[in-house]
Amino acid sequence: MEISPAAVQALYTAVNTAFNAGRGTYTPLYERIATIVNSTSGSENYAWLGEFTRLKQWIGERDVKEMSVSDYTVKNVKYEATEGIKAEYIEDDTYGVLMPKFEDMGYAAATHPDELIFKLLSDGFTQLCYDKQNFFDTDHPVGEATVSNMQDGTAPAWYLLDTSRPLKPLLFQKRRDYRLQSKTDSGTSDRVFMVDEFLYGVDARVAAGYGFWQQAFASKAELNEDNLNSAIQSMMLFESSQGRPLGIMPNLLVVGPQNRAAAKRVVEAENKAGGESNINYKAVEIVVCPWLR
Repeated sequence: MEISPAAVQALYTAVNTAFNAGRGTYTPLYERIATIVNSTSGSENYAWLGEFTRLKQWIGERDVKEMSVSDYTVKNVKYEATEGIKAEYIEDDTYGVLMPKFEDMGYAAATHPDELIFKLLSDGFTQLCYDKQNFFDTDHPVGEATVSNMQDGTAPAWYLLDTSRPLKPLLFQKRRDYRLQSKTDSGTSDRVFMVDEFLYGVDARVAAGYGFWQQAFASKAELNEDNLNSAIQSMMLFESSQGRPLGIMPNLLVVGPQNRAAAKRVVEAENKAGGESNINYKAVEIVVCPWLR
């Protein structure tokens, strides 16, 4: 096959089709636990994090609340993956054998936000959020007191989240969404001229960050009935700095592969081993995430 503009365009069409097919094979999870933010600059400042909105009876003038101001900033980061196709595959009309590789590239683009977002949970014991404490910590300042949103221990971590609100526990910024590009013009591409190779790559400019710690609870204790009950109760008792209930209702139990069996035993079994009813039967939905360790 002659490497003509028409042949190069046909190759791009094939690569793009394979890329999109690969993206379609995976259903992302990150949108369930992260607020999607369409970023318009190199970073976004979340100065408004700190207090949940609450309505009160209107008596006299409006009671204007001073917005809690933090300097929590999430910077956008560039990511890419690039593959080359040797000119021989086009000349010999055998580039079809490479299409599974570009399907895999599409799959990688689809899973990448999940990798970033769920890594935030794993890193939450050591990474700061808007109040300058680790996202999962024992001493978040609330008014004159401190509040814990974690259980310590030595077991694989598991996480309770309240994702029922418009704002989710985590943030995912999109400055430039995932896109497929090519460098294939033999008249202008140094790569084609120097090594006789056509390049195709996916790139994006995105970032992941922490939202309200009050909507998340982490535990390194054994995943059992008592520890789950304690975690649920702790979250439901969270209050604002003015002492009002926040109305937190955990609805997701997020676990890695090590806690999959325990999660199903604690939440999805109608009865305990002795036959008595399981009070936590379907109390929360289980999300098993392969990115968690």
